[in-house]
Amino acid sequence: MSGEESRIPQPRRKTIIAIDGPAGAGKSTIARHLARRFGLLNLETGAMYRAFALKALRAALPLEESAGLKKLAAETSIRLEPGGDENRVLLDEEDVTGLIRNPTVTDAASRVSIFPAIRAWMVRLQQQLGAEGGVVMEGRDIGTVVFPHAEVKIFLDAAPEVRGQRRFEQLGKSGRAPAVQPEEVIRDLHARDERDRNRADSPLRPAPDAVLLDSTDMTLEQAVAAAEAIVAAKLKI
Repeated sequence: MSGEESRIPQPRRKTIIAIDGPAGAGKSTIARHLARRFGLLNLETGAMYRAFALKALRAALPLEESAGLKKLAAETSIRLEPGGDENRVLLDEEDVTGLIRNPTVTDAASRVSIFPAIRAWMVRLQQQLGAEGGVVMEGRDIGTVVFPHAEVKIFLDAAPEVRGQRRFEQLGKSGRAPAVQPEEVIRDLHARDERDRNRADSPLRPAPDAVLLDSTDMTLEQAVAAAEAIVAAKLKI
């Protein structure tokens, strides 16, 4: 840690920072930075949905039928453990961190997350993980459903075209580049946006007291700095 960072006052341990927003908005990147900056634990809820989606795909379950998915959830254990750049994701005690970032699993996660029974189960898990506070948690409904009393709520957004291009480049840098063009990634994001915003249970929307952060015209560094300023202002540090 640099001398500059060490002089930054630390928020109290029970702080909860909720970051919501659509796919590809940069939630994971900003959550990781805020967790490091303010000494909090980063909990990536999207990884939990991906882990469950991976299990459903392995079981060859129809992703449109809630009964089978609900039964599978009752037999599933998902844990997050702090890692380096990202959490370790344990599915039934198997480390699946490197298996849940491909487009097939990501799309499946969006499809299984529309069912109220799956979301209710996942919300309970997320609330257990963050019960002690001291966390940055990002997802789709953290500030509205999971932790509506979070001290800081940020709704991170960007134009679909910008999010799609960022996601495409991110996959390329990680070595998981899909065999598609950026336009197809953008189309997939539009479809996920429709599912997330129009689902009957916990639709994607900003909490009334969330600070909106549109990063369409920002660099990554600018978006990170803006999020950090929001947290510092909210916590008066």
